[in-house]
Amino acid sequence: QVQLVESGGGLVQAGGSLRLSCAAAGRTFTNTGWFRQAPGKEREFVAAITWNGGRTYYADSAKGRFTISRDNANNMVYLEMNSLKPEDTAVYYCAAGGVGVRPSEYTYWGQGTQVTVSS
Repeated sequence: QVQLVESGGGLVQAGGSLRLSCAAAGRTFTNTGWFRQAPGKEREFVAAITWNGGRTYYADSAKGRFTISRDNANNMVYLEMNSLKPEDTAVYYCAAGGVGVRPSEYTYWGQGTQVTVSS
């Protein structure tokens, strides 16, 4: 079993930065992804990282602005978000136990953390 708890969400002005954290418990050596979901929209892939941090993957909307990283020694996964835009506003979820860009491929999910970007 894997338990995930996100933190770091909040309100930020457009152009600002925010770092999301995902604390994991249980089986932590697993591929991990970040997804987001805005009201009325489907949950979409943002970024993913392999268990050893050797490979990272980004949605087109995140490339060049977001950075996913992990610290396995502390069972943490991070999403550094820079140059935030209002369209980044969503609930951000940490997911584990899967590979790919589809939510159905992941087994474990956190409860989400709200990110709101004002203009």
